[in-house]
Amino acid sequence: MKRADRLFARLALSAALVMTGACSILPKGEPLDIYRLPVNQAGATAPSQALPWSLQLLKPQAGDALNSARIAVLPQGNLISSYKASRWSDPAPILLRNRLLDGFQRDGRVQLLSTDDSNLQTDLALGGDLQAFQTEYQGTTVQVVIRLDARLIRGNDQKILASRRFEVRQPLTETGIPAVVTGFGQASDALTRQVVDWAVGQGNRALKR
Repeated sequence: MKRADRLFARLALSAALVMTGACSILPKGEPLDIYRLPVNQAGATAPSQALPWSLQLLKPQAGDALNSARIAVLPQGNLISSYKASRWSDPAPILLRNRLLDGFQRDGRVQLLSTDDSNLQTDLALGGDLQAFQTEYQGTTVQVVIRLDARLIRGNDQKILASRRFEVRQPLTETGIPAVVTGFGQASDALTRQVVDWAVGQGNRALKR
């Protein structure tokens, strides 16, 4: 082997050893617990005659702090943080949209349902702004807070037919992650029931069928 080739081989081996050593000392990624949003409400029996109009569920808009899979928490004042090593299975706006879809399916009155994942023409659409999806500490009180500014929109011209703010506060007696996740499920169930009843009533009035 030529001297130049031997030198190149030694340099390549040295570089490989350095890279191997570097890989061994890099910190491993922290394991994450991935949580689904639990469903606590029982399924409803579908009415004998479904409503004749269709509804599309839109992913609500949200700021950067909520438009992620992090489980948000306000430990004090206006400081927003997230629980360590724990994540939602999807970003919060998608979790809430899917929970509302599930709520309408369980309610059974509106059966012609879709989401904005599909490009379908519908009579009405339900969207809005997700203002809060977090745990809040206030003194000795800890609670899950979900706040949605909902909008019911006509499908053919995107006109806003009705809007309303919904807010649910679910107190927590324990602050461990499993208890927090359960609290989010309870708060989501309560908010879903309110939104479904409101949207059905507003939809019936708007379409007059």
